[in-house]
Amino acid sequence: MPHSFGTRARTRHMFSKKFRHHGLPTLSQYLMHVKVGDYVDIFADPAIHKGMPHKHYHGRTGIVFNVTKSSVGVRVNKFVNGRIIEKRIHVRIEHVRQSKCQKEILARKITNEAAKDEARKTGVKINLKRTPKLPKAAYFLEKPGEAGVLTTIQPLPFSDLV
Repeated sequence: MPHSFGTRARTRHMFSKKFRHHGLPTLSQYLMHVKVGDYVDIFADPAIHKGMPHKHYHGRTGIVFNVTKSSVGVRVNKFVNGRIIEKRIHVRIEHVRQSKCQKEILARKITNEAAKDEARKTGVKINLKRTPKLPKAAYFLEKPGEAGVLTTIQPLPFSDLV
């Protein structure tokens, strides 16, 4: 059998929609607010063939560098022969989603600013660095038995019942 190297080769599951999610994109997809500098995820919508990105960029996250009336320009990193190249591609708005990669960072920034303001008011020094999960704190068990009497448990000797 001949081997095909087309632009949509080996995309049987990548460019297919989920069960009961077939059809055209919703109107909110076309009215999505995108600004230069936003992080976006590239997800090719198989229902729209125009402006579809190459299969390599499907699922990649990039930064918007250009916005036109029906598409966005996205800077994406691509690994080529052991080096990372920044590629600039234009993709129609149907194939782009707002990325959630900066969500946690922005939330942490807001909480840190609030904590800094509180520290300035109270004069207490605070640590804003993230720390890994620490081991559980040590604790003592309550005294076993009634009235503090210890019970010793001994194993039974082995006996062959055959």
